[in-house]
Amino acid sequence: MLSIFKKKKIIPHIKLAGVIGNVGKFKQGIDFSGQEEIILKAFSVKKAPCVAITINSPGGSPVQSHLIFSFIRQQAKKNKKKVIVFAEDIAASGGYLIACAGDEIYANSSSIIGSIGVIYSSFGFTELIKKIGVERRVHTAGKNKSTLDPFLEEKKEDIERLKNIQLDLHQDFINVVEKSRGEKLKKSEVELFSGEFWSGTKSKELGLIDEIGDANQVLREKFGEDVIIKKFEKSKSWLSKKLSSSNDHVDQVANILEEKSIWQKYGL
Repeated sequence: MLSIFKKKKIIPHIKLAGVIGNVGKFKQGIDFSGQEEIILKAFSVKKAPCVAITINSPGGSPVQSHLIFSFIRQQAKKNKKKVIVFAEDIAASGGYLIACAGDEIYANSSSIIGSIGVIYSSFGFTELIKKIGVERRVHTAGKNKSTLDPFLEEKKEDIERLKNIQLDLHQDFINVVEKSRGEKLKKSEVELFSGEFWSGTKSKELGLIDEIGDANQVLREKFGEDVIIKKFEKSKSWLSKKLSSSNDHVDQVANILEEKSIWQKYGL
C-alpha cells in the first residue's frame, strides 16, 4: 500500500531546437541569453536524478554553442546531476558541441550527427560590378579593416588570417569533443574531426553517441514507467508571435531562407 503514495520521479527535460545564434530579423535562434533561465530552472528541480536535454540543431554560432555547453556543465557539477542528451533530426556542428554536455548521448538511427568543423562562406562580386559599371570606393583606418570584402579581390594574406582563426575555433571544438567523449571515441579509418557527418547508427560505431533511443523510451527504461517528464523550453514571446503573423511577407521569407540554407546542408 505504501508504494501507492510514493512520490514519482520528475525528470526536467530541456528542448533546444533551431539554428544557434541570433538568426533572422527577429532573432529567433538558440542563444545563451534565451536559454539561461530555462537551464537554471531545470537544474533547480530538487531530487531530480538527472536533467534531460533534447537537441535538434544544424549548428550556428560557435560562441553561443560554447556558452550553452559550458553553462550546462557548470550547473550539472553545481547541482550534482547527470545530464542525458537526445539528438532528434540533427545534432551537427554547434548542435553536436552542445550535445557533448551530456554524460550520455542518444540519437535516432536516422539522426544526423557530427560535422565537427568550422565554415565561413561568402560571395565575390568583383566581376559583376565591373560589368555593370559600378566603382567601389572603400576608405578605412586600419589596413585590414576591409578584409574579405565581397566587392574587392581576395588577398592571400586575408585568406591566411581567416584560416588561422578557423583553426583556433576548430581546435576548441575538438578539445570539447575529446574531453567529453574521452575513451568512448573509436579509433578507425574515419577522420572524426574533418567536418564530416554521419547517421545515428554510424555515430554509435564511432563513439560520438552512446546508444540509439529517444527521450520517452530511455527515461522510462531508466526511471520507471510512472516517471514524470517535465518539459522546459523557450516560449515564443507576444512580440515574436505578432511579428511572425505580420503582413511583411518579404521579411518572413528572408528569415525562412536564411535558416533553411543552414538546415539544407544536411539534407533537411
